[in-house]
Amino acid sequence: EIGYARAVVRGGFVFVSGTTGFDYRTMTIVPDIAAQTEQALLNIGAPLAEAGCGFRDVLRVHYILSKGEEFPACFPVLRRYFGAAPPVATMIEARLMDARMKIEIEVTAAIP
Repeated sequence: EIGYARAVVRGGFVFVSGTTGFDYRTMTIVPDIAAQTEQALLNIGAPLAEAGCGFRDVLRVHYILSKGEEFPACFPVLRRYFGAAPPVATMIEARLMDARMKIEIEVTAAIP
């Protein structure tokens, strides 16, 4: 409806759109922010892999949370995905499109 792409590959980089914790197979979302973070990263992993890269290749990440104070609950999940090669990161608090969404994650990765 809005001219949207899940990911774009250009100039040796992969740009992955803001991705939420919806399980796209079932179009369901759980209320727990850590579980939403895990699912969002699983969703991001697919286009990264398709472009020939992974989480170690992520250079920049933007975290958008509906409640910034919930961010620490995400840290263990984020360490598992980004701990070996931490990207530069920004956390923003903003109202998300659906009240069930607690986190949205956007990444930029370099294709090795």
